[in-house]
Amino acid sequence: MLWMTIIANLVLILPLAADGRPLYKNSQSQSPIVDLGYAQYEGTTLGIGVNQFLGIRYAAPPLGDLRFRAPEDPIVTDGVQAAKEFGATCIGTNGSGPALSNTTNEDCLFIDVFAPSKTTPHKKLPVWFFIQGGGYAANSDRNFNGSEVVAQSNYSMIFVQMNYRVGSFGFLASEKIRENGDLNVGLLDQQKALKWARQYIHLFGGDPDHIVIHGTSAGGGSVAYHLTAYGGEREKLFVGAIAESPFFPTHRTVAESEFQYQRFVDGVGCGNHEDSLACLRSQDTATLQSADVASRFPGTTETPLWYFLPVIDGTFAPDELYTLFEQGRVTKVPVMVGDDNDEGTYFTPNATTSAEFLDFMQANYPRLTSADLRLINATYPPGALMPDHALYFAPAAQAYGESTFTCPGNEIASSLAKYFSSTKTWNYRYNVWDADYETVGLGVPHVSEKPAVWGPGYAGTCDNCSYLTYNKPMVPIVMNYWISFILSLDPNTYRDSSAPEWKPWGTMGGQRMRFQLNATDMEPVPDDQKHRCAVWKSLADTMEQ
Repeated sequence: MLWMTIIANLVLILPLAADGRPLYKNSQSQSPIVDLGYAQYEGTTLGIGVNQFLGIRYAAPPLGDLRFRAPEDPIVTDGVQAAKEFGATCIGTNGSGPALSNTTNEDCLFIDVFAPSKTTPHKKLPVWFFIQGGGYAANSDRNFNGSEVVAQSNYSMIFVQMNYRVGSFGFLASEKIRENGDLNVGLLDQQKALKWARQYIHLFGGDPDHIVIHGTSAGGGSVAYHLTAYGGEREKLFVGAIAESPFFPTHRTVAESEFQYQRFVDGVGCGNHEDSLACLRSQDTATLQSADVASRFPGTTETPLWYFLPVIDGTFAPDELYTLFEQGRVTKVPVMVGDDNDEGTYFTPNATTSAEFLDFMQANYPRLTSADLRLINATYPPGALMPDHALYFAPAAQAYGESTFTCPGNEIASSLAKYFSSTKTWNYRYNVWDADYETVGLGVPHVSEKPAVWGPGYAGTCDNCSYLTYNKPMVPIVMNYWISFILSLDPNTYRDSSAPEWKPWGTMGGQRMRFQLNATDMEPVPDDQKHRCAVWKSLADTMEQ
């Protein structure tokens, strides 16, 4: 075990104990320095009373021969490294995130830690471990500022976030990669970062035995993968989980993904090489990224929203997620899971006909048959028009939102309630309206609760946003439910004084918290949504979810 001790006003190197190393402060700047054994990092003490360590390497750069392999341990580095700026985020599929640059590239396996400045290794504070979203195509929730939630917890926890490989760099799949590399390396990056936290978080005052994983969108889907990793049978790296809008795209086999590998190899210029994988590993990042372009799945007429995705690998991801949750092959821990009222509006085309609606659905779930599409069309007839949108936008948005986010979230809740505890699983529907979204016909869109979870301006920009004005009362309600779950594995223990009791999901069809301005309270899942979710569950095997 590595030790660290804060020494003020001078750099004091103590004799190493048999089981660790000291922590100290820079004698000039008084900035905190943590010694991880493989490297020392100098962070920043913020005025809010939080130590911020940015851009710590949790793994070796995944370059050259380390491409398409599970992450390796970080390289040993001499001297004190600056941890004062965010590390580069991971380059992804063209058009899904920032272009290749100094701040977005392949050398991107960095982790950030926000911890109370007065804590010590003896504190053993709970750890909030955040996994960002981005459709497995980009690091979309990059560089959040965790200082506000640490401060609002009364300095009773530590916040951690990390980058992971995405696009072809994280999810290119082929038997050639299985034979001489690893599949789903983006998910293995997340697991490596979790193991890093287990090994090193005590140096920042954290409890390695109290880590709660939390993700939004594809990060929420990643939480589902970690809950079901190895069929729920491996080491327990976390004690609780929060899945916001968990993302369940099509989850294909390696055999079904070979066309992507061949197309990618040809695009890079390695198609005629005897060892195409070695050729890929010899190319520069820009060449690889230029070929990281989405294309149609076989048998479809449109390009899907998401192209390089996790595959069934037989080990970390042994089966489809619906199957694993249905069979109870999960890590049994308390869970919070939920969705926004209008999950699909960000993603759906402005369909004017049912054919456009159904082509969009099949593009993203290519095994849907004509009979399946007729069932979907009957389940989601056109109704009231949404502002600035055509007749079939609303049914398409509802169908995509429920199939891909809402109903999978309900399935996670039902599985943990059945196989773990009906009193330790909580579900929500976020229905806080924002005029900017409402006027353009988006309703309450995907992960729109982020400003309330982290505080306005701490999870992306929030200039003049509603959480600084009329929706401001939602911030302490939402944030303190999340903080309470991190601290106690129950959203009620430290909830805001104005917030109602959040009752568990239960086993009789489900109840959930409705987040709504001046009307936050419990509600049942309506029968019509139960019916639609039953339709999607019946199609989950076909859709490879």
